[in-house]
Amino acid sequence: MSREEMRQEEQRIVNDHQNSLELEQIVFVGRTFEEYIRMFDLTTDELAGKAILDCPGGACSFSSQARKHGAYPMAADIVYQYGIQELQTKGLQDIEHTMKQMQAVQGKYVWDQFGSIQGLKEERLRAITDCVADMRAHPECYVNTLLPELCFNDDQFDLTLSAHFLFTYADRLNFDFHVQTISEMLRVTRQEVRIFPTVDLTGKRYDDMDELKMFLEKMGCRVSEIRTSYEFQRNAHTMLRIIKPS
Repeated sequence: MSREEMRQEEQRIVNDHQNSLELEQIVFVGRTFEEYIRMFDLTTDELAGKAILDCPGGACSFSSQARKHGAYPMAADIVYQYGIQELQTKGLQDIEHTMKQMQAVQGKYVWDQFGSIQGLKEERLRAITDCVADMRAHPECYVNTLLPELCFNDDQFDLTLSAHFLFTYADRLNFDFHVQTISEMLRVTRQEVRIFPTVDLTGKRYDDMDELKMFLEKMGCRVSEIRTSYEFQRNAHTMLRIIKPS
């Protein structure tokens, strides 16, 4: 398969991913900064002075709050091709739709953090509000990108975070896509990449995880699956940490 054919195939995969989210009415909904801290086993103190990529960034508020802690964040996502107001309007609609859907599937989630659907709604609204405000203040830090390619320089970031995409949609993104995307994330990252969660939407560990880890270890990376303090989707409580060779 030529490079152009491969790109077209990946475009189809990402488009399928987007269409499936639209069908489920969950397109521009994001997590809060506090959720990221727990998902990726971070502390606020270690953010200062670091260049951090959030990919895909969606409507998450990590960048907006990490900036306040002295970080230099950048978010990348294919949805950033759309206007900020358009994204905000769609995101608010998606939150309403998502909360209605939650009524029927509450048992699939752990409610310790949010307490209730109303509590979840308030956090999702806080995330998109902070995200949109930061997009308006720092539009250059929200970059439209089509994975598996990233339009950044080698070793541009100290840390790359990727939440609720790669392994989450493993039924739609094949092994080659995972390898290409993670390799590209490693290319633009100087120190490490963290991916959360390590399971799909059913809570099942990524089928090809062991093969993927072997591939990364052959590149000289140190790879580990780490239990975190965050769990909302049941069984989604582990991140993959990939440390590049020094």
